[in-house]
Order: sequence, then C-alpha cells, then structure tokens
Amino acid sequence: MMRIEESATATRAELEEMVAEADTGGRKPKGTTRTFIFWTAVAWSLFQIWYASPLPFTLRIGVFNDSEARAIHLAFAMVLAFLTFPRAKASPRAYVPLYDWILAGLGAASALYLFFFYRDLAQRPGLPTTLDIVVAVTGILVLLEAARRAVGPALAVIATLMLVYIFAGPWLGGLFAHRGASLARAASQMWLTSEGVFGVAIGVSTSFIFLYVLFGTLLEKAGAGHYFIQLAYSLLGHYRGGPAKAGVVASGMTGMISGSSIANTVTTGTFTIPLMKRVGYPAVKAGAIECAAGVNGQLMPPVMGAAAFLIAEYVGISYAEVVKHAFIPALLTYGALFYIVDIEAMKMGLAGAPHTRRHPFSQRLVKALATWCGLIILAGVVYFLLSAVKAALGTHAPGVIGIGLAAAYIGLLWNKARHPDLPEDDPTRPTMTVPDFYETARTGLHYLIPVIVLIWCLLVEEMSPGLAAFWGTMTLAFVILTQRPIVAFFRGGRDMTDGVRRGAGEFIDALEAAARNMTGVGIATATAGIIVGTVALTGIGLVMTEIVEALSGGNLIIMLLLTAGICLVLGMGMPTTASYVVVATLMAPVLIEVAAQNDLAIPLVAVHLFVFYFGLMADVTPPVGLAAYAAAAISGADPVKTGIQGFKYEIRTGLLPFIFIFNTEILLIDIQSWWQFSLVLACAIVGMACFVAASQNWLLVRNRIWETLALLLICFTLFRPHFWLNLLAPAYEPKGPDTIAAYVDTVPQDGTLRLRVQSQSRAGDDVEKLVRLSLRSEGPSDQRLRATGLILAKQGDEMIVRSAALGSEAAKYGLQPGDTVQSVLVPTDRPSPYWATLPALALLGLIISLQRRRRAAA
Repeated sequence: MMRIEESATATRAELEEMVAEADTGGRKPKGTTRTFIFWTAVAWSLFQIWYASPLPFTLRIGVFNDSEARAIHLAFAMVLAFLTFPRAKASPRAYVPLYDWILAGLGAASALYLFFFYRDLAQRPGLPTTLDIVVAVTGILVLLEAARRAVGPALAVIATLMLVYIFAGPWLGGLFAHRGASLARAASQMWLTSEGVFGVAIGVSTSFIFLYVLFGTLLEKAGAGHYFIQLAYSLLGHYRGGPAKAGVVASGMTGMISGSSIANTVTTGTFTIPLMKRVGYPAVKAGAIECAAGVNGQLMPPVMGAAAFLIAEYVGISYAEVVKHAFIPALLTYGALFYIVDIEAMKMGLAGAPHTRRHPFSQRLVKALATWCGLIILAGVVYFLLSAVKAALGTHAPGVIGIGLAAAYIGLLWNKARHPDLPEDDPTRPTMTVPDFYETARTGLHYLIPVIVLIWCLLVEEMSPGLAAFWGTMTLAFVILTQRPIVAFFRGGRDMTDGVRRGAGEFIDALEAAARNMTGVGIATATAGIIVGTVALTGIGLVMTEIVEALSGGNLIIMLLLTAGICLVLGMGMPTTASYVVVATLMAPVLIEVAAQNDLAIPLVAVHLFVFYFGLMADVTPPVGLAAYAAAAISGADPVKTGIQGFKYEIRTGLLPFIFIFNTEILLIDIQSWWQFSLVLACAIVGMACFVAASQNWLLVRNRIWETLALLLICFTLFRPHFWLNLLAPAYEPKGPDTIAAYVDTVPQDGTLRLRVQSQSRAGDDVEKLVRLSLRSEGPSDQRLRATGLILAKQGDEMIVRSAALGSEAAKYGLQPGDTVQSVLVPTDRPSPYWATLPALALLGLIISLQRRRRAAA
C-alpha cells in the first residue's frame, strides 16, 4: 500500500494506482498482452451475463450446471489474477513475466479440469485417481499464490494454516488433536467436490455477486456515481460542515452498489475531502470521516458489499429478508455518522459553503419537496402499484410496465435536454459554490429506471437475485447506449453517432472493469472455501467453541467481546466477501452454540450480521485498515492517525451488533404492527444519538461528566427497554413439551418458537440450551415445524427430536436426533417494555434544557 507523506496529498493518478493495487491489479502491460487481458475480462463478463440470463434454457444451448459454471468462473479469475497482480512490489508492471503466464495456465487448467471431467468425477466420488490428486494439489497451491497477490497475505496465511492443520492433527495434543486425513481425502474435499474451494462461497460469487458488481460498474460508467455526489453536495453543502455531510450521504448512495470500501472511499473522497479541509476540518478528521463513510457503504442494502447474498445462503433465508433485517442498522450507522459530523462542525464553529439562490426560498422548497416526494412515489410505485398492475393484468403486466418505464425514461431525458448539463466542479478550487438542488436532481433521475427494474424483479416478480440482476443490467446497458443520442436528438443535434460510439465504448469498458473488480472477489471466495472445507473435515469449529467458552468463563458479554476481537483480526487486509466467509465459517457457529448454552437464543441472521459488522470494521482499523490508507492519501494526513480517528468514529458501528444481539426488534424480527415498528425505530434513533453525544462528549455544548454517564444510561434504556422490565417480571414462562403443537398454532406467521432442549455438545457433554426457530410458513403445527427442519416424536413421557434436516435452521442450532425437548417458552402477559423509555426521555429533556441554558449564557 502506498505511503503518502503528510506534506502533500496524492494526485488522481496515485489514487487510481492505489485502488488498482488493492482491487484490480497494479500491472499495466501494453500491446498484445494488454489486449489479451482486456478481452479476457470482457469475455468473463459476457459469460456471466449469459449464465444469468434465460437465453440458454430458451435456445437450449450453452446450459451450464452450477459445478461447471463455478469452474469457469474460477478459471477466469485465476488468469486475470496472475496477469494483473504482480508477484511483489519490485516485480515488473509494464509486462507479464513468463512464470506468471505459466501460473495463469496452471490455475485455469486446474479449474477447468472439473468442467471437462465433471461426469467422470461424479461417477467416482471419494475415489480420486492419481491425476485427480495432482490436479487438486496444483490447483490449491496456485490458488494460494493468487490469493496472496489479489487479496493480500492474511487470507492466504489463514488458508495455509488450515491445510497444515488437516495433516498435523495426529501429532497435535490436547484440544487441537484430530485423526487427520490422507492426501487423497484432503484433495477430494478441497478441490474435487462442492465442500471446499467450489462450495457455497464461490457459488454465490458466480450466481449473484458478479452481476451486481457489473450493475454497479455500469452505473458508475453511466455517470450515476458523479450524480450522487453532486446531488448530496447540492442538498447539504450550505449547512455547517456541509461537505462532510455530503460525503456521508454520497458514500451511502454509492456504497449501496459498490463492492469495495477502498473504491468507495476514493470515489467520493477525491471530491469531499478537499472540500472538508477547505471549510476547516483538519486533514486527519476529514480523512477519517470519509474513511468511516466509505467502509459503512458496505452495510447499506441492497448489495452490502455483496455479502447480502452470502448471508442469505448461509442463514437459509431469502435475499429480500436479509435486506429487511439490515435496513435499520444501516440507517442508524449512517445517521450517527451524520450527527458526528455535525458535532465536529459545532465544536469548531464551522459554516457551510456559499450556495446559489436562483429561485426564491419558497419555490426551491416546493421543488425540493416535489423531487423527493417524486422519489418516494417512485419507490412506492415499484412495490405497491406495480404489484396491483401485475395482479390485474397477469401475464400482460411486464409488457405494460415496460412500456410505462420506457415512456418515463424518454420523458426524463427530454426534461434533461431542456437544460444545460451541470459543469464539472473542481474541489481544489479556492472557492466552490453549492449548486442548486433542483437543477442538480433533474439531470440524473433517469438513473433510477434500472434501479426500479431491479427492485421490481426482486420484490414484485420475486425472481432469483441473479435473474433480477440480469434484467437490471440489461436495462442499464440500454441507458448507457441510448442516453447521449436521445439527449442530442432532443437538443436538435443531427449527428448522434458520437453519442452512440461513446456509449458503446463505456459499455465495453464497464464489462472489463467489472471483471477486473471481480478478480479479487472470485479468488477470495474460492480461497475461503479451503477454510470451510477444513472446518467440515477436522471439526475445528469445536476447538474454537471451547476456546471462546473457556476464555470467557461462561460470561456472555466477554464471549461477545472475544468474538468481536477475533473477527477484527481475521478481517484485517481482506475484502468484504472474503472477510465475511472466514468469520462466518469460524465464528458464527461458535457464537450460536455458546449463546444457546448461556440461555440466549439469538436469531441466525443476527449472529451473521454480528460477525459481518466486525469483520468489515477491519477495513478502518489500524494498522492494516486499507480504507484509512486511501483516505489519508487524499487528505495528506498520517494514515495511522487517520485510522485511529476513523476507528473512534466507528465505535457507534461496533455498538450496533451488541444491540441487535440482545434486542432483535432492531432487525425487524417479531415486529407485529406498524405502531411497534415506529416505536422501535424512534427509540433506536434517539438511543443512537445519545450514544454519539456521549462518545463525542458533546450534545449542544460540552458535556459534564454526569451528563455523559446519563446519556449512556438513556442509550442503554432506549436500545434495551426489556432489560428493566425483565428485572420485575419474566418475559417468558416454561410450559410442558406436550403444549408445543397447541402453542405453534397460536404463533403468527414470521413469529418465533423458543424451545429449551437437553442436548450434547460437540465434545459429547450433556448441555442444556435455548433454541429459537422462525415459523415463517402457515398451516398445521407439524407442517410449520417441518419447515424449520424439525420433526418431534413422543417417546414415553418425553418429547424427543426425531430428526433435524441437514442445512435447516434446526440443524444450524445444533439440534440432532435424540435430543430431549424439556419445555416451550411462552410469552407472559406483562406491560409493554417501552414504558421504561419514558423516564429516560424525561432525563434527556432535562439534559437538553440545561445545555441550552449554558449555550445561551455562553
């Protein structure tokens, strides 16, 4: 990673080089080699589009099953990894050495071996030939080197240690001992089956992640990235600390479609960091704010750094449910950072940038409200009105809706053509005027059309994420190819061929850029498969569980802190997807098992979001936080100081996982009404604001010590109102296992069933644990239980688990045949826990009143 001196900021070329070194490879060969890399990347994108499209099944040609597609996916990633990522810092950048061509060929051949010999391998599972073993060993060794180059040493080292652990098991003592595996068994597990390298992680990369990275790249090439930044600046630039607030909002908008914390930081940071410094933010704080905003972009639905699709696969829920659960935490973390920026501006007495006043205030307000209301109406149309149209028109609905969207697209471009394009603003100018919001907004509303198509396909048509991304990508490709010619036509231009050529060039460039961006992701998800395979082969998950349980002494808070720390360490230097796969494989089962034994039933999605949040925070945590280095390169500040300051800002993000472990309503779990949702959201927003005010030691003025402590108490009460009521009355009472069927019949759809079960730990010890199952389906009780993977049977006076379906929610909680259900926990009839928030809000009002008096006196 580049180190930038404090005395000078990085140039645009240096920033692009930094992103390339981290995400797309720093090698820039010329001539035939450059052409080969370019068209290889384009071919990979075209293959992924073909694989995701319905055309292979319609034309009955080029149909690939999952295993074949994963092999081709990894082959492309291997070739690009060795041709674009140099072996070391001193390796040549202008050409590709011979040894890299050899490694690229070996990597591709090892992956494609599964494609060409798929049927042969399927006919002899677990019985690899000598050639199979040679290919597997070669592929794994080459993959580890590709991971070291494309992802960094952290993931490669962890995967190597896992492989060593497989063979060293018989010679290890005590807790770490296991019987080991032969070379043939390990090779088969890691390379020749879907339990290792070609497992779930790379399957998600092949089916979903690539298309969404391509979608985001096409949006950026179309101009949406610059539009989002300008829109945020036009809306917030004239407020105190406006450039910083604009950076937060712009990072949230670009982060929704970006798969890289570093790219997100650089994209918005090159514009916002100089502006922050200009209005008075110190270089360290300017870089830290953008660094925190860029990293948090990976928490924003719908893409969440591509981890949303992985979470859906690991938890066994739909992609739409993941987006629903992640919504409020993402809103809170960005809202809290926005408030931090405002507090920093208050502390320094900063003002906003000058802005244009081309319209009277009332007219600007009406236009701004009309624009934002238009966005809200569009969002509502996507789900509600289009659902009604689909119900009314049936099979004709897609055609009618398509015509409507096409008409809206033409109308928006006609409106854009009636006004001049916005000038390209240079944030390094001595003065910079905030543009008019309405004039900025109307230049890019047509970028919403592909997003509408994507949401329509996902939520209304309920297509698979891959097919929805295909239609969204095709719509976006149409926008890129046609937006300039249509605008030129409306402006009376006769020669529209230049716009067509530029659009075609941008589309091809986007195909290449998406594949280059996916190289590291493809290698990372494949390498993470080694860790997944090792856990399945050796049972190291049991070791991690016992270590965490022993170190925590059975204390749940200490256990959560240990898990958070391990996730931070494991996530250092790795991209979002690889970080999540590693921590989800090693730490999520640990958290589920230990929490269940400590009488806390945590929803699976809460556990996976917990480890995801802390794995992601490694991007900002010194000394390895790559996003901090990128932000420091722009601001000219010291990268370690920037990382430390960014980590201080990120404390509020680190708070959220602990909150939704203990209060799952934050994840919209067990929410039964709009009134309950509104109450949860309001309490969460105020609670997070109180935490920020306490951590920044500032509400309206500088806090006194007792005010900071009181704000923390208020935050705790608003986030966990159940805690105080639980001291007075229990939330649940145990009922006999005979009442399970009757109770399940009373639980509403998407409700929760809590069972206390006598089971055996992985070490063979008898344990009692609390299990939480989600009853998403409707119907008879036995059918609803079966949907969770659980089948119960009466045996004498006991209710036992007859089976827990492999991969089901019941199995992920560790239930197994022979376990005894001791009781079912039924909610008690008690007052709402949110009554406890009234004294907290009264105390907050007192603090605000006192600080207002001090501010007025000052």
